Amino acid sequence: MSHLRNLFLVGILLLAASAHGTVFGSIRGVIHDPQHRPVADSSVKLKSATSDWTQTTQTDQDGMFSFTAVPVGDYLVTVTKSGFVDDQQTVTVVSGASPIFHYQLKIATVNQTVTVSEEAPENVANVESVTPTTLVTRADIAETPGAARTNALQMITDYVPGAYVTHDMLHMLGGHQVDWLIDGVPIPNTNIAANLGPVIDPKDIDYLEVQRGSYDAAYGDRTYGIFNVVPRTGFERNNEAELVTSFGNWYQTNDQLNFGSHTERFAYFASLNGNRSNYGLQTPIGQIFHDAENGYGGFASFIFNPNPKNQFRLVTSLRQDYYQIPYDPNPNSIGNQQLVTAGESPSYGLRDGEHERDGYVVF
Repeated sequence: MSHLRNLFLVGILLLAASAHGTVFGSIRGVIHDPQHRPVADSSVKLKSATSDWTQTTQTDQDGMFSFTAVPVGDYLVTVTKSGFVDDQQTVTVVSGASPIFHYQLKIATVNQTVTVSEEAPENVANVESVTPTTLVTRADIAETPGAARTNALQMITDYVPGAYVTHDMLHMLGGHQVDWLIDGVPIPNTNIAANLGPVIDPKDIDYLEVQRGSYDAAYGDRTYGIFNVVPRTGFERNNEAELVTSFGNWYQTNDQLNFGSHTERFAYFASLNGNRSNYGLQTPIGQIFHDAENGYGGFASFIFNPNPKNQFRLVTSLRQDYYQIPYDPNPNSIGNQQLVTAGESPSYGLRDGEHERDGYVVF
């Protein structure tokens, strides 16, 4: 009963904190003709590069347009206006950013029917902030060897400067205090896997926004990494399911079943995962001894868009992990003898293990 009460209190805290979370940016732009005169009433369409999420707006009399509350990710911006050649560019949105883009439409000729202009380079830098930011996509995770495993950290260490793993902990800029967020909302977590792997299964991530250094004061002065997760939504699915499984040495397996779909205003995504291995933590000796790990969990996301300006989203997860604590079984080893000499208990004969269970509900 106390565990359920704690989960309920966590849910209430997350509801209160959600007003301060952010995982959105905005896009603004100006449309003009070759003589730099504004083109009013142009149609501007914003479409996600990885799903069916879209928004449409019109330019005003000054040729200006804006999209607010745009989720983190990659997008295609298409501008159409009668008498002009359609223009299409790629845009990358990071949280808190509000870049301004200029689009020059070419005048269409009688025989011209091609409507796509050259692709602009992606702009992932947030020029309005001094916080270095790295955006990792679902495609990056899928294409990086080992990064999709439940307890893998390659999606961070392979892409984020200054990130590395040592003595079973993820370090950034020399420290190991990190914060995980879902849609900009902090997740309270007591799980040992928060140090050894990501709080959310990498296969459930659509985008991972990593911030390192120069944080807002709200995060305090002992945080070395902020991991803002945009989870998968179901907008990229159409009544589809996926089974991922793997087997390897050390009796290792890492499996997931996920499924999702969407309508025009509703989307859902859910997954179940499980993993185990006989090689979990770094061992104090060369021999792999008392070092098994296993875990399982579930994740779900539900989205409802009542109108173009509002969205309701519920994200929930429950996860359990177990790690055996490796030790030196030889009572005559140098390490154990040093412990005895120092008046401390040697490690041989121990059978320590760590069980942790974490859950959250974010609305």
